[in-house]
Amino acid sequence: MTRDPELAALDQLLLERSVRRGDFVLASGRRSSFYVDARLTTMSAQGLVLIGRVGLQAIRAKGWTPDAIGGLTMGADPVAYAIAAASVQSPPSVQAFSVRKEAKAHGTGRRIEGNFAAGNRVVVVEDVLTTGGSAQQAVTRVRVEGGEVLGVLTVVDREEGGLKALEAQGIEVVSLTTSTILGLR
Repeated sequence: MTRDPELAALDQLLLERSVRRGDFVLASGRRSSFYVDARLTTMSAQGLVLIGRVGLQAIRAKGWTPDAIGGLTMGADPVAYAIAAASVQSPPSVQAFSVRKEAKAHGTGRRIEGNFAAGNRVVVVEDVLTTGGSAQQAVTRVRVEGGEVLGVLTVVDREEGGLKALEAQGIEVVSLTTSTILGLR
């Protein structure tokens, strides 16, 4: 099967900018022979444009119709913002939000910042999915605040159990690429 040209371009950009080989300890505490610092791609001008388009296409292909998109700051932020921006050129528009790891001690003290309200249908995003822990934190916070989670969109699935862990909780997951597609496995 031929890979969509824009997804192939995203794969190449990730390989050029974000993938490192060596000995790494991941946020999950696991060791790995490769590291994907997706922010080097998701925060690049070219990456923002690609992720906006392919992320929005993936969400719509799944049949999800979110009011808003966001996830745990900071990895999810550029992904959510790129997709929200792309939706302006391809309505209906989707708003963006960020989920804080902890509430601020000042101001409103909110855990979800930006364009989110109770009752919103949302897609939670993740830059790199490993165990699913960050995505699960965001899903939990959105639900506590009254949002309906349609599913999770991840840029890279490391294929290390995160997808299965989320699906075991009834959460659908869409991945733009995987460690296998990137040739890391």
